[in-house]
Amino acid sequence: MRFLIIIPAHNEEKNLPFTLDSLQKQSCKDFRVVVVNDGSTDRTSEVISRYTENDVRFTTINLQKSEHQPGSKVVHAFKNGLQTEPVDEFDIICKFDADIILPENYLEEVGKAFSDNQTYGLVGGLLYVEKDGKWIYEGNSNKHHVRGPMKAYRRECFIQIGGLRETLGWDNIDSILLEDLGWKEIVIPGLQVKLIKVKGADYTIRPADYYGRYFYFLGLNRFLAYTAAAKEALKIKSPLFFFNIVGSYERCRSKKIELKITKEEQKAINARRWNMLKKKWLKM
Repeated sequence: MRFLIIIPAHNEEKNLPFTLDSLQKQSCKDFRVVVVNDGSTDRTSEVISRYTENDVRFTTINLQKSEHQPGSKVVHAFKNGLQTEPVDEFDIICKFDADIILPENYLEEVGKAFSDNQTYGLVGGLLYVEKDGKWIYEGNSNKHHVRGPMKAYRRECFIQIGGLRETLGWDNIDSILLEDLGWKEIVIPGLQVKLIKVKGADYTIRPADYYGRYFYFLGLNRFLAYTAAAKEALKIKSPLFFFNIVGSYERCRSKKIELKITKEEQKAINARRWNMLKKKWLKM
């Protein structure tokens, strides 16, 4: 199976070589890499050139610096990279981060999973971070969810879900929509992907404003948003955190900020979250 790999990169001169080296070492050689230089002000472009000049599988495009918006910026860069290649010539569409190290069999095992299981729509490994000199499971999500830094989609599934959405929560929206269409999201535990740096906003307790906007852009109704807010507040035992999240969510509602999902997709997302709530909290 042939891979199209899009890597958004902004000021990643120190980390990007590890990612690109790990791709060159892959046991599966049939891939195309597009590194999207998203307005970098460091030597990222020079790093990219070392690969594009010596390996025809690597190419790049340069974007002007864009305003940082959680979720939307990286997807915007990804979409620009995607437009440079004929998608129908590839079997698997990947969105990788510029600060990960893939095991040498990553593409091979992902490709095999897709080949052997026609219902698999999204496949990936588990994310690991370095702590005290050891690589440990990142643990920011459950072990059945493919994290944003290492997404691999079957082309047909990717097209059916309408690609990635330029919004906060895109990497949860995709998994909900694909499963609603009958595809499966699969994590292969043996594929351990190393995250070189820890991005504070992604791997620490995020501020209430982030969660409020996240629940809004995910399309959650009030009941589900408030329930999710309560869950986050309970984690840090802070009633104020709950009210701040709710306040952020309600501000988005009052402004009627446009969502990047359709009404039908919003219904599917709420139905999925409601089923998860019944299963985990209400034991129904």
